[in-house]
Order: sequence, then structure tokens, then C-alpha cells
Amino acid sequence: MTGKDVPGLLEAQSAIPQGTRINVTFLGNEELEMRVTAAKAVKDAGFVPVPHVSARRLASQGQLEEFLTALQEVGASKHVFVVGGDPATPEGPYESSLDVIRTGLLPQYGVEEVSIAGYPEGHPDISNELLWEHLTAKSASLKEQGLGSVVLTQFGFDTAPVMEWIDAVRDRGIDSTIRIGTPGPAGIKRLLNFARRFGIGANAMIVKKYGFSLTNLMGTAGPDRFIDDLSALVAQDEKAGEVGIHLYTFGGLKATADWAAGYRAKR
Repeated sequence: MTGKDVPGLLEAQSAIPQGTRINVTFLGNEELEMRVTAAKAVKDAGFVPVPHVSARRLASQGQLEEFLTALQEVGASKHVFVVGGDPATPEGPYESSLDVIRTGLLPQYGVEEVSIAGYPEGHPDISNELLWEHLTAKSASLKEQGLGSVVLTQFGFDTAPVMEWIDAVRDRGIDSTIRIGTPGPAGIKRLLNFARRFGIGANAMIVKKYGFSLTNLMGTAGPDRFIDDLSALVAQDEKAGEVGIHLYTFGGLKATADWAAGYRAKR
């Protein structure tokens, strides 16, 4: 959710199990107060807030500490997601999420677990070599600081690169919980627009496997088939370790929560 999504959170509240993790984004057009208010609303509703810390959007160490202080004051600093962020040029001293993690500041403000980003299909602006280098370094730094870690991935439509990537993560000795990004139900055009933006594979064969067709863009698509397939593949993979999902609410919090409730009921 974004800082503006508190009304949507309250609308969806009854459909979301208590204790669910809910990420709160760090957008450039939202102020610190809005982000903190959203994180507090998540906690007050009985969920686990996971506020984002966007490295390249931080103008100074002081701004980072101000944000962490505000989160700690409302009891929302225990879990954070440290990401690089979108700006091509950093707005302050942090080039990457690794720079923020290596400050050593996070535990001082009550952080106990840090989510870090994973890219099963790569990143349009970052080489695979650098992605792996940073993922390994972040994992090691968090372990050295006594912090728990979660690897939370970009979304995708195809389980094949996801499973290959999970095995590659484990081969590097990273034993963190992995949460695979999964689009909640949303309009097909919207899903494809996000896929293009983030460099996600979405050719005709892939999207057909996921459950929709490029020749019919008027409907909506949900991740039932993708999750069913992923679950079966993870169960067969002895080195996969702990793998869950992270739902991207492209179609809205309520629609995603209702879909998840229906999916659970069918299991």
C-alpha cells in the first residue's frame, strides 16, 4: 500500500488475516508524516507493517534517522524493506540499499528484520553480476548485525525463471525466507504495463501459461495457476527452503484480499 491507501486498508481489513505483513511504499510524492501514518494504521489494524526505506530518495543520514525514529515511536520499525529506489541520481549519500544496511543504524531504531529485493528475471538497469554481488553482500551484512532477513522479489508470470533463481540463491548460501512477488487480480492491460515498466517477460507463451491471452486484454487475471504451479515445484525442490509469496495489489487492496480469502477457502 501507499501512504494514500489508508481508506483502502480499512475497507479491506475484515478480509485480511490478522498478523499479515503489509508493505508501505516510499514514494517520492509523499511526505514522511504520510508514510508513518500509514505504517501506524497497519499496526493499529492488527497487521505487521513493513515500511520501505528508499536509499536513493534519502537526502541525508539525518533524514534516514528521522524516518526510523518516527517509525519506532509508533511501533512500526521492527520490520523494514530497504530498497534502492527509482531516482537515476541519488538525492543524498546512499547509492544503494546496501549502503543503508552497512550504516549499522537499523538495529539502533528497533529494526529486527530487513527485507531485501530479489530479481528472478533481472533488472532493466542493473547487471545480473551486480545484482548477485549486492544480494550476497546484503545478506552477509544483515547476518553480521544479527538481523533477520527476507528476500522479496519482483513479480513475474513464469515459474521457470523463479525456480532457477531460487536454486541460485540457495547455491550462494543464502538461507533467508524468500517471498516471490505475485500480482494480485488486476486488469490485464494494467498487469502488462507494469511488466513492461519493470522488464518482466510477458510474451504470448508466458502469459498463456499464467492464465490469460495477449489477444484479449479487456478482462482481469489472477495468480491462481501461477501459485498452484509454484507450490508444486517448491515442494519437489529439496533445496528451495522456506518460500512464500508477496502479493502486489495492482488491482487494489480489497480485490486482492477478497481473492486471497477465496483462494484459501479452496485449499
